[in-house]
Amino acid sequence: MANAPVYYALLQAQFNPIPAMEKYAGEVQDLLRRDGYTLFEEQAMPQLEFVFEANDAPPVPKVGTLKVWRMTTADRTSSFVLSPTFIAFHTTRYDTRRQFLPTGLRGLEHVHKVVGLDHVSRLGLRYLDAVQPREAETVDQYLAGGLRGVQFGAVEQSASSEQVFETQPGVLADRGILVARVHRAVAPLGFPPDVAPHGLVIKDRFAKQEPQRHAVIDTDHFVQGRFPLDFASLASQLEALHRDIRRAFEAIVTPHALKAWS
Repeated sequence: MANAPVYYALLQAQFNPIPAMEKYAGEVQDLLRRDGYTLFEEQAMPQLEFVFEANDAPPVPKVGTLKVWRMTTADRTSSFVLSPTFIAFHTTRYDTRRQFLPTGLRGLEHVHKVVGLDHVSRLGLRYLDAVQPREAETVDQYLAGGLRGVQFGAVEQSASSEQVFETQPGVLADRGILVARVHRAVAPLGFPPDVAPHGLVIKDRFAKQEPQRHAVIDTDHFVQGRFPLDFASLASQLEALHRDIRRAFEAIVTPHALKAWS
């Protein structure tokens, strides 16, 4: 689509824990630097853990830290995030899956090359699409009937809906989970509370600061298991995840929306 509504996309692969990742982060960063991810940042993030101190005692919450390493392009539009248990690729300049999926998978290949991973335990994709009506249009013209909310004459300020589906993406896993959320609001376009773009710069047409009537279509599809490091199979699995996300997206929006974004 020439005017695609995607303003943020995320690919994440979780793998067997590598407690010594700090030792290898520099080597992974050097490989990604050669791919154009030249900015490097180390960050300690707070992490809530539950510690079992005795067999019969309830778990005790404890706040720890999770060290992550960020490798970002100079224009701050795409970034890899590496931790001892996952690598994620996120971007605010999504073009097509033909570019996005191989780029994210290449980051996992670099990690495997450096540390020798045993398996991937979770593979997922997440997309945020902005529904921003043009002048004289409404959000309702872009969303399927079941997502238009209750109307009784009052002015709607915000609304949210969520559906969870079990999918059959095949390839590496017979069962996947797809979560489709639609958030409606009168506010500046933003991000769900569990999504952190961490300094990535979004496109100008999505960066308006004044309140606007809009909706965000948030689709999250993942599989879990114990997947071998067969990158051809992982690529096929990502394609399957993407196909179901596209099917969900096309069920959420109207023909008017597809025409407006084409």
